[in-house]
Amino acid sequence: MNWLGSLQQLGRAVILPTMVLPSAAILLSVGSLPWAAWGLPHVAEVCMWAGQGIFYFLPYLFAVGVAWGLANQAGPAGLAALAGMFIYDQITRHMGNGDIQPTTLIGIIFGILSGVAYNRFKHIKLPEIVQFFGGSRFVLLFMGLFSAGFSWLLLFISPFLQKGLNELTLMMSHLGGFGLFLYGILYRILTAFGLHHLLNNIFWFQVGTYQTPSGNIVQGDLPRFFAGDPTAGNFMAGLFPIMMFALPAIALAIIQEAREDLKPKIKKTFLTAALVCFLTGVSEQIEFAFLFAAPYLFILHAVLSGAAMWLTYELDIHHGFSYSAGAIDYFLNLHLSHHAWLLIPIGIGYGLVYYFLFRWAIRRFQIPTPGREEGSTLEDWAGSIPYQAPLILEALGGKENIVQVESCITRLRLTVKNDRIVDSNALKLLGSAGLIKLGGGNVQVVFGTYSELIREEVNKLMQRDLPQVLFSAPVQGKMLPIEEVPDQIFAAKLVGDGVAFMPDRGELVSPVFGTVMHIYPTMHAVGISTPEGLEVLLHIGIDTSQLKGGHFSAVVQEGDSVEPGQLLVKFDLAYIREHATSIATPMVITNPDRVKSWSFAPFKAVKKGQTSVMSVVLHDRNVGGLES
Repeated sequence: MNWLGSLQQLGRAVILPTMVLPSAAILLSVGSLPWAAWGLPHVAEVCMWAGQGIFYFLPYLFAVGVAWGLANQAGPAGLAALAGMFIYDQITRHMGNGDIQPTTLIGIIFGILSGVAYNRFKHIKLPEIVQFFGGSRFVLLFMGLFSAGFSWLLLFISPFLQKGLNELTLMMSHLGGFGLFLYGILYRILTAFGLHHLLNNIFWFQVGTYQTPSGNIVQGDLPRFFAGDPTAGNFMAGLFPIMMFALPAIALAIIQEAREDLKPKIKKTFLTAALVCFLTGVSEQIEFAFLFAAPYLFILHAVLSGAAMWLTYELDIHHGFSYSAGAIDYFLNLHLSHHAWLLIPIGIGYGLVYYFLFRWAIRRFQIPTPGREEGSTLEDWAGSIPYQAPLILEALGGKENIVQVESCITRLRLTVKNDRIVDSNALKLLGSAGLIKLGGGNVQVVFGTYSELIREEVNKLMQRDLPQVLFSAPVQGKMLPIEEVPDQIFAAKLVGDGVAFMPDRGELVSPVFGTVMHIYPTMHAVGISTPEGLEVLLHIGIDTSQLKGGHFSAVVQEGDSVEPGQLLVKFDLAYIREHATSIATPMVITNPDRVKSWSFAPFKAVKKGQTSVMSVVLHDRNVGGLES
C-alpha cells in the first residue's frame, strides 16, 4: 500500500499548479468580448496574451509547483526545477529541429526529480573545499547537470516518444466512446483516493496535439480546447451533467431521507454542498456521504459517470473547463464549445435518475447517510475552525504523530508516524466526511472546502508549544453544554466551567492523566488533580448525594494515579434515572482561572474514553507538570 502513499504526495503536488488555470480561462473569456466595437481594442489584446501566456508557460508552472509540493514548500527545490526547465528549453530549441517543445510532462518530471533530490540531498556534506555546493545548493547543481544531459539525450529519443504518444492518441480514437466510458469510471474511482489528478494530467495535458494559427504547439485536451481546437473537450464534456445535476440530486435525496429532527441541519449543510458542486464542481463532500456507507452505490455512480462520457461523445459534444465541470466554467467557456446546450437536458435527466435511485436505495437498504443517525452530520465550519482545530490535531494523534500536513481543495493530506492512533470516530464528530488510509502513514481526511483553513490552524498549533490539557469522554452517551444541566449551581458555573454528559452506560472513566485527590463518601463524585495543576470534578447525576443503597462503586482510591479511559466508578444507571433529578454528569474544572482558552467538540454522542471532547490552553505561568 505504500505506493498509494507516494502517489498521494504526487497527486497533492500536481494539483497545485492547476490552481492558476481559472485565471487563464477568465482572461481568455474576457478577451473574447467585442472590445474593439466598444472602442477598447487593447483590452482584448492584453487579456488574450495574458491568458495564452499562462498556457504557454504551464510546463514551467508544473515544474515549480510539483517540486515545491514534494519538497514541503522548499524554495530551492522549485528554483532548481525552474532552472532545469530553462536549460531544457535552450538546448532543445537551438539544437533540435523545432519538434521538441516544453510540455507539462517534462515539467512534472523535472518537478518530481527536483523535489526528490531536495529531500534526499538537502543535508549533504561535501569536502570542505567544495562545501559551498553542499546542502540545499547541491540540488541546484545536480538539476543543472541532469537537465543538460537529459535534454541532449531527448534529442535522440524524441522521435520514439512522439510515436508512442501518437499511438496512444490513435488507440483512444479507435476506442471512441468506450475509451471515454473507461476513463469516466476510472476518474470517479480515483477521486475516492485523491489520485484523479494523476489520471487527468495524462488526458487533459498530454494526449492530442494542436497547432495554433500563430504556430505554437499545444498538447492535451484542456490546452487544446482553450487554444481553439474544435476536436478538443471530449475528456471534459461528460463531467458537466454529473457535477451540475447528478451529484446535487444526491444531496437532495440525502436531505429528503434524513430524520425529521435532523433535517433542518442536514438541509443547511447539503443544500450548500449541492450549490458548491453545481457552481464549482467540488463534489467530495457529497460523494463521501455515501462512499463508505454504501460502496456499491459508489461503483454504480462510477459506471453512470462513464456512461455520461460515452453519451456526450456519441452526441459530438465538446466543452471544457479550467477548474472543474461546474456552472461557472460551463457558462464562462460556452463560446468555445460545440453542442454544449445538450448538456442541460442530459444533466436534468441524470439528476432525476440519481435522485429517485438514491432515495430508493437509502430507504430500501437503510444506508446510514448523514441525517439518518446521530453524529453523522457535517458541521458548519465557518466560525468554529480555530476552536476545534486543537481537537482535530488530537484526533490525528497529536503533533508528535504528524510528519507533514497539507491540503487540497476538499481534504487534508497527511503523513503520520502511526495511522492506527488516528481517531476516525472523533474526526467524524468534528465534521469529517471520510477518512482514507493509504498505507505508509499516508492519510486523507475529507473536510470539504474548509480544508485549507483547517490545515492553516493545525499548522499554527504545531508551530506553537502551547501548555494545553486534552480531555477524553468520561462516559458513553451524549455531550451537552454545561449551561443545559438541570441544576442552577452547575449551569451557572458556580462550581466550575466545563461540559456535561447524559450517560447511557453505568461506567465513569478518567478523562485525563492525574491523581485521584478526593472520592465522596457516597462515591457519586470524584475529584482529580492533573500534573498541570487543574482540579477536575466528575459528578454522576444531579441530586445524587442523598441516594442510599450502594448504587455507586468506586474501583480506585484516593491517591491513585489514573490515565484517560481508566475505570473510576461503576453505577446503577437505571436506578439513578428513576430516583435522581437528572442523570446529567458534569465534568468541570473547579479552578478555571488557570485556563486561558477552551475548545469543545460538537455536542453529540460520544464513546467512553473517546479523545478530543474538550481541550484547554493554560496560562504559561500555571504550567507545573507534564502535558497529558
